[in-house]
Amino acid sequence: MADATGGTQLQAHIEIRDLTMAYGSFVIQRDLSFNVNHGDIFVIMGGSGCGKSTLLKHMLGLISPRIGDILYSGISFTRAGDSEKEAMRQRWGITYQSGGLFSAMTLAENVTLPLQLYTRYNSAEIVEIVAYKLALVGLAGYQNYYPAEISGGMRKRAALARAIALDPEILFFDEPSAGLDPISSRLLDELIVQLKESIGATVVMVTHELPSIFDIATNSVYLDNITRTMIGYGNPVDLRDHSDQAVVRQFLTRSAATANEDSP
Repeated sequence: MADATGGTQLQAHIEIRDLTMAYGSFVIQRDLSFNVNHGDIFVIMGGSGCGKSTLLKHMLGLISPRIGDILYSGISFTRAGDSEKEAMRQRWGITYQSGGLFSAMTLAENVTLPLQLYTRYNSAEIVEIVAYKLALVGLAGYQNYYPAEISGGMRKRAALARAIALDPEILFFDEPSAGLDPISSRLLDELIVQLKESIGATVVMVTHELPSIFDIATNSVYLDNITRTMIGYGNPVDLRDHSDQAVVRQFLTRSAATANEDSP
């Protein structure tokens, strides 16, 4: 299959096939079909209420699709058994909009948790790995701090350290820059790119932030809340400049003020 721009053939890491998402009789999105290729920084975008976070929840297996399939490296996640799904999830790293850190645990304890649950490293090895992961996100020496004792940007980075604890194949982000000032947001974007390259991961992120979309995204899908289907797929710069859908071009050329209004 050709890539989103019609160029050379790329290998799909995630395949969304004929997906329909619905709550009861209310259809959120229908007929979604696209690929996330190995090494992509893939953005799910669209106006408020279009189903961006709902799509992410489907990809994580938190919600089952009404129709369609989701495949990882050619294997159906939708039809997999519980043990297969758990094995696939262990190859993912996930950060949530709020960070999702356990407030009663230190940063080291938060990052330690997946290592204790899913690996056979001994205590000394885990301490070393945790220190290394925190150093990768610029938090060396903060092992014994609690989430409430650090800034919002630092909490985002700590959540990222936990997400990469198991060297995941895929990193999922739900509005990673939400609540951050522009400088912290840019630094987080740079960190995401650096970590993607260092661990060789594919990145999937929900965001409405234009700087993030244009600075780091390599591929994207646009979900429309009027037609309730995808009306844009490809590199965001190409969509901004050449999409035949006016709403996509408007979304990608809007002002900062409008961008804030479009946030979930």
